Amino acid sequence: MTWPAIYLAGLGLIALGMLLLWLLSLRLRNAAIVDIFWGSGFGLLAWLYFALSAGFLPRKLLVATLVTIWGVRLSVHIWRRNHGRPEDFRYRAWRVQWAGNFAWRSLLQVFMLQGALMWLISAPLLLAQTATAPAALGLLDGLGTLLWLAGFIFEAGGDWQLERFKANPDNAGRIMDSGLWRYTRHPNYFGDALLWWGLYLLAAASPAGVWAIGSPLLMMVLLMRVSGVTLLEKSLGQRPEYREYIARTPAFFPWRPKRQE
Repeated sequence: MTWPAIYLAGLGLIALGMLLLWLLSLRLRNAAIVDIFWGSGFGLLAWLYFALSAGFLPRKLLVATLVTIWGVRLSVHIWRRNHGRPEDFRYRAWRVQWAGNFAWRSLLQVFMLQGALMWLISAPLLLAQTATAPAALGLLDGLGTLLWLAGFIFEAGGDWQLERFKANPDNAGRIMDSGLWRYTRHPNYFGDALLWWGLYLLAAASPAGVWAIGSPLLMMVLLMRVSGVTLLEKSLGQRPEYREYIARTPAFFPWRPKRQE
């Protein structure tokens, strides 16, 4: 199959998956389950591209494996975080805002929109696996894997540190500002962006893969300006302790915290 045909097959898979997930959300009355599918959905796309493409097998295996490790960990983390809790505040607010029409609007503006973003962002996973040349793992493959590993450490490590912090009753009402969180207010989001740049480098090892640069750029926009940093800090920025944390700690890219006068 040609890569456009495989890419369209990925669109069909994600559309079907999101439709089924939407039906489940109606039964559970919880649209937040869409967030659990974000990571594992990329894993499904990666293995679909793996099955349908005829690229260089070691690179295909590397890409599919890295995406699966990241995606499964993220989905499990979000499931554990949300399990037994009310629906996320974003979706509860939309239930009120879209009163009487929430079901259909959530299908289009939550589930299908997120599916479309997943499909667009998955371009490096496709191009890295359909490329038949170079038929050897090279410098960009190595750099991409190292970048993915660094991003994974920031994302998984940041989530783990925050989870342990919140599990301690003595930390109730306090701001997490140690470990990776000392150097960036969002180490998990930074790590997510970094590992997608790593996956892009795996695609860029082939000539056609260079054109997938829109994928990590789009992911950074989402993490920094849409559903990540900006949205989260709207709900936290009113707390005096968090405003102090903002004053001394970089928002996204890690750096030394500022000294307080």
